[in-house]
Amino acid sequence: MLICAMLPGKEDVLRSVTFKTSRSGGKGGQNVNKVSSKVELIFNLASASFLTDEEQALLAERLAGRLDQEGNIHIVSQEDRSQLLNKEKTIAKLIVLLKAGLHVHKKRKPTKIPKAVIRKRLENKQSVAAKKETRKRPQLD
Repeated sequence: MLICAMLPGKEDVLRSVTFKTSRSGGKGGQNVNKVSSKVELIFNLASASFLTDEEQALLAERLAGRLDQEGNIHIVSQEDRSQLLNKEKTIAKLIVLLKAGLHVHKKRKPTKIPKAVIRKRLENKQSVAAKKETRKRPQLD
């Protein structure tokens, strides 16, 4: 199954996501108590207009562990003190997640081991065996 995916741009993503903000924990002092800097991005896979049906099916299969019962992907960022920076980080994380989900791996072509490589390995084995042979005690016959 080969999908030539047009990867989504930031504008396309912004049209099909919703954001929830809340107060985040961690460092920030008094700023944490009064500013809603934690951002949760909610992306509904089925309502994404920039994805084809095949791409949606592929993403649903590959990202099944990230989807909730409604088919939403939740991405949370609370690393920065700024709500805007956290919003940008969630968008970037979603785009990376979609790119990874839509990436199609090339099929591996099996190749033979070159004869020169086989010969070199056998010669190396023989030289190591000869070296170890000289380390033995001489036989008293």
